Amino acid sequence: MDFAEQDSNWGAAKRFRMILREQGQSREMGGGETSLAVNIVDNIMMTALDTGTSDIHLQPEREQLCIRYRQDGVLHENGNLPPEQATNVLARLKLAAGMRIDEMREPQDGRIDMEYNGRRLSARASCVPCLNGEKFVMRLLDPASMKVDMPKLGMSAEVLEKWMKAISVPYGLILVTGPTGSGKTSTLYASLSNLDSKVRNIVTVEDPIEYEFDRNIAQVGVTDKMGFPKVMRAFLRQDPDVMMVGEMRDPESLAIGIQAGLTGHLVLSTLHTNNAVETINRMVDMGAEPYLISGVLVAILAQRLIRLNCPKCIERFTPKENELKSLGISPEEAAKAQFGRGKGCSECKGTGYKGRMGVFELILGNQDFKEVIAAGGSMREMHEAARRQGYHTMLEDGKAKVMAGWTTPDEVLKAVFTQALA
Repeated sequence: MDFAEQDSNWGAAKRFRMILREQGQSREMGGGETSLAVNIVDNIMMTALDTGTSDIHLQPEREQLCIRYRQDGVLHENGNLPPEQATNVLARLKLAAGMRIDEMREPQDGRIDMEYNGRRLSARASCVPCLNGEKFVMRLLDPASMKVDMPKLGMSAEVLEKWMKAISVPYGLILVTGPTGSGKTSTLYASLSNLDSKVRNIVTVEDPIEYEFDRNIAQVGVTDKMGFPKVMRAFLRQDPDVMMVGEMRDPESLAIGIQAGLTGHLVLSTLHTNNAVETINRMVDMGAEPYLISGVLVAILAQRLIRLNCPKCIERFTPKENELKSLGISPEEAAKAQFGRGKGCSECKGTGYKGRMGVFELILGNQDFKEVIAAGGSMREMHEAARRQGYHTMLEDGKAKVMAGWTTPDEVLKAVFTQALA
């Protein structure tokens, strides 16, 4: 795609504007109405926003700058730029992100603010020196995507009911686990939106702040001088009812979070683990005592994101025998299932998929499960205790979504690969 030859964004009624924030003041970023670099940047951003892109990758290669968009979790090539245009495009993006244009040997991070069709948006930007130049990656942050209704996340009715009860408790620790890009932050934001911020003091500490709440929620971004532990300690002196911590990434943060949960605060955070049961051992490895975990735990939610079949081109199909076996689908279940997959069309750009939803597994910190934790129970014992409360794995949740025709076996098996091997 030639971004230089697309429709321009010139004129008084611009659809897209870069916004600079300087000393608390916001103004439109200049650059000349007829500048080729301005036009290219505007069109790259507008195309990404129009196509539901989550990330923009500008990849330097020997003779060109390759432009790739991540859509529904998968990268797609979307054109390239010659070196003479790429230099000016990167300079404009670095300036918009508050980076040093003359710094080309060190990684830089920044934030780009923008307006598109009257909507305020932003992007988290990262620039890293590579062999053939600088690689520039932007994560697009749309406040509209934050306002997701809990039922639309993809939780089953049973899991949703249990989760809503968990986040309504007055104090304790609630964890959402999964790898990067599994939708943990979206789940936490949707959960916070269901809490009454008018009568509760809700605070968040994030790295970085991805979305801005409308009112009554104080948000703090982590910096080199203000890490998670320092901000968490400061918040505990500000009479909080609910504290969301972007990630428990070190023993100190975990210890403060546990103490906060034990002393009358509701703490919501994330951890990187493969499944919900493994989260307990991960916390122990980080220095948390089992009896403290047992005393504070309210719930653990593990999740992944899977692509949905395109509704425009979905068709019936019969999965392979090895796929059915990996998902644990019996011949009797297969006979009743409504398997489907997209054959590819212009709506889904030939991929057969359009949109995403989560697969989930939820463990509640009930008395039975807490006793197993306090006794230093094994993984098997914790898994058995979870089963007694009605726990279903992400693989089983994915199996149900495959049988209902929401997605394909291959998509679920890729998302929960570690459980498929068990």
